[in-house]
Amino acid sequence: MNVGVAHSEVNPNTRVMNSRGIWLAYVISVGILHIILLSIPFFSIPVVWTLTNVIHNLVMYWFLHTVKGTPFETPDQGKDRLLTHWEQIDYGTQCTSSRKFLSISPVVLYLLTSFYTKYDPAHFIINTTSLLSVLLPKLPQFHGVRIFGINKY
Repeated sequence: MNVGVAHSEVNPNTRVMNSRGIWLAYVISVGILHIILLSIPFFSIPVVWTLTNVIHNLVMYWFLHTVKGTPFETPDQGKDRLLTHWEQIDYGTQCTSSRKFLSISPVVLYLLTSFYTKYDPAHFIINTTSLLSVLLPKLPQFHGVRIFGINKY
């Protein structure tokens, strides 16, 4: 019995990325992170861009591909308990606008970072590794896959 639950979705995690203003809030939060890093006096511009990219990708990886379950009481008898947030978005349907946005945004940030670091080899390797760490788990082939049993339970 869901007494006092104010949402109509079985699992609100499935639709959170479609809610009003969430994409704008996402872009603004990345911009605020970048401005905060720019305000640190001893960081150069390439280091700030690389840090922005790496921190963004670490946070995205943690929230989308590591944290499992839902913070809401759901009547699905624990079905979503074993799914990451990425696997819950849009009920697992591939190629929706939310999934495209969450896949394209790290690529755009990577391109900006590569441009502003002037394709320096050290920054390029760090940023490419960081990008691959968030793009590979988003591929449809990895939906529900737990490599080496990591994050299985």
